[in-house]
Amino acid sequence: MSDSAESEARAATAALIRDYYAAFNGGNTDGMLAFLTDDVIHDVNQGERREGIEKFRAFNARMTHNYKEELKDIVVLVSKDGKRAAAEFNVHGVYKNTEEGLPDAVGQTYVLPAGTFFAIRDGKISRVTTYYNLTDWIAQVAG
Repeated sequence: MSDSAESEARAATAALIRDYYAAFNGGNTDGMLAFLTDDVIHDVNQGERREGIEKFRAFNARMTHNYKEELKDIVVLVSKDGKRAAAEFNVHGVYKNTEEGLPDAVGQTYVLPAGTFFAIRDGKISRVTTYYNLTDWIAQVAG
């Protein structure tokens, strides 16, 4: 890959990730889904792997029901070839409805550092792997 092709690939991937998070922050789940491959792999720490866009849609529906979140201070990093990316950010959220196995929700607010790793294929996101400190989140909403 030439230097200019690599530069274009990096720029396209960075824009893809920023647009994905703009859709997230706008509460636009369908917009988020438009950036994913149909066979997307979704991993979240403390949870099982989900494969396919319909499972990602169901996860987002559950999250939207239980939480109101906005991502701030987003930093996007992209590999030289544009096939992988990472983002670091702070989740500013409200815990709206109780999630099974977690503390009761009474509208608690939280700020939680998090990060996501992405794989890119054919101009779309083919893997989303998110990490955060669940113990920190529980301490914030339980106390």
